[in-house]
Order: sequence, then structure tokens, then C-alpha cells
Amino acid sequence: MTGAGIEQTTLWIVIAGLAVGSFALRFAFLGLVGNRPMPAWLLRHLRYTAVAILPALVAPLVMWPAATGGTPDPARLLAAGAAAAAGWITRNVFAAMLAGAGTLYGALYLLG
Repeated sequence: MTGAGIEQTTLWIVIAGLAVGSFALRFAFLGLVGNRPMPAWLLRHLRYTAVAILPALVAPLVMWPAATGGTPDPARLLAAGAAAAAGWITRNVFAAMLAGAGTLYGALYLLG
């Protein structure tokens, strides 16, 4: 048994399965389709992949922050709103990140 309560054999089976799955996903695009042109509809949808990654990473930290025991926090909600507004107005990722970070630190300072 490891420290997390998982048997070592089970842990290595899961790690190996994830490695095979990760390789299979990459090979499907790079090995099987890599030398062929992709259809226009697929390229149009893939354009939005990068835009979806950052909100998917940040949303759980805004709605269920570990710092507050999983309850929504007004400071984090204000920061998310400020980042969304700055991104919408400026169309600049860095401006949105700076607005969100500044609002978060300011709100945490003011709200205690």
C-alpha cells in the first residue's frame, strides 16, 4: 500500500493505462491524420480549443476555492467578473489576467 491507500499494483496499472490512452490520442491525430489536410469545419472548431482551456482551469477555482473551504467567495467572483469584462472590452488576454489579478488582490485586501 502507498500513502494514499492505493495498492502499488493498481497504481501502476492506472499509470500505464493513462500512458497508453495519452499516446493513442496523440497518435490518432499525428500518426494517422498528420499528413492529410483537415476539413475546414474541423479547423474552425479547433480554433476555439485554446480559448476554452483557461476558463476550464479557472472556473473551479472561482466557484469552489480551496482557500475558503469550497464556498464561493465575493473577492474571487469580483475578480472573475473584472477579468471577463476586461477581456471582452480589450480583446486582450493579458489585460484580462491583470484586471482579474488586481481585482482579486484588491478585494482580498479590502474584504479581509
